[in-house]
Amino acid sequence: MEKIDKLDKQIMEIISANARIPFKDVAAVCGVSRAAIHQRVQRLVDMNVITGSGYHVNPKSLGYKTCTYVGIKLEKGSMYAQVVEELRQVPEIVECHYTTGPYTMLVKLFARDNEQLMDLLNRKIQGIHGVDSTETLISLDQSIKKQVPINVVDTEETAIPKSKGEIIPDEEID
Repeated sequence: MEKIDKLDKQIMEIISANARIPFKDVAAVCGVSRAAIHQRVQRLVDMNVITGSGYHVNPKSLGYKTCTYVGIKLEKGSMYAQVVEELRQVPEIVECHYTTGPYTMLVKLFARDNEQLMDLLNRKIQGIHGVDSTETLISLDQSIKKQVPINVVDTEETAIPKSKGEIIPDEEID
């Protein structure tokens, strides 16, 4: 099992705050070579610890004024995979989660206005075979958006499973 050490965490903290920062600047802060930073970042990407980088587009700048969360109840939980495939075809849906609680799944979507939202709900989401019902929550404002804490000061190494998607109980990580 691979480990994430203090240097890895320090690198992730720096690049998650600014994905455009040159590796030479990260290397200077960390006190290692640029090649070491490049190798560490590539290793973290290969281990699926770092899963993306790039720019975040403000949906409002493209005319998407309404951010909505939709709780979806399915006829049967076993229909999840086929419903997800249908939801993937809806460009306005940006997240989908398989959940516990009152909903089988929760999706986040952006709509230009209430008319488009109604079309997305009535025609595209509720029209999917297996969708039993939906409940809509409109976001009025996003007050917090950040990455999970990396805890560079934590001196303990974190174990990472070698194969993607493998779940290891916490007691096996220690």
